[in-house]
Amino acid sequence: MSQPLSNKTKALIRSGVDYAGPLAFLVGYLVTHDMLSATWALVGASAIALAVGYGVERRIAPMPLFAGLAALIFGGLTLYFHDPRFVKIKPTAINTILGLTMLGGLVLKRNPLKALLGEAITLPDAAWRTLTLRYGLFFLCVAVLNEAIWRTQPESIWIWFRMPGLQILSLVFSLTQLPLMMKHIQSDPPADRP
Repeated sequence: MSQPLSNKTKALIRSGVDYAGPLAFLVGYLVTHDMLSATWALVGASAIALAVGYGVERRIAPMPLFAGLAALIFGGLTLYFHDPRFVKIKPTAINTILGLTMLGGLVLKRNPLKALLGEAITLPDAAWRTLTLRYGLFFLCVAVLNEAIWRTQPESIWIWFRMPGLQILSLVFSLTQLPLMMKHIQSDPPADRP
């Protein structure tokens, strides 16, 4: 009987699930200089990453599942119609949906970001609302930026914006949110004494 995987190995696999598709797309484009060939790499790597993620954890977290399915759908449309515009609007669609979900959740007095991350960190509701608002606006800005870049810049510029540009932009934005989180982070309440 095999031993269970360590947390470090599981985290590595989760990263693979998150980044396999975009990384395969970048490598595919750099090797072939062809969007359709790169899209085949995106679709194949996304399908394999989702299968491996499910095989390891017997579940797929909502965000990798959402991103993986979007890669399969938009990549499939690109390949079916032989039109790379579909794969170029994928980041726009994903970020628009995420942004509207965040902002819509606030309007409905729900907190989708807390639902996604609430097990990882504990914040008061006011801090969750601020963080959700900021992420909602960030996602919408990224959607607009993606549209501006793919419509006005050469294909090769958009490719580098897509990977690793979006990942770097997301990391920098997340780092700017650390002061808010550190200011409000709560430790687990002490256990009741007998």
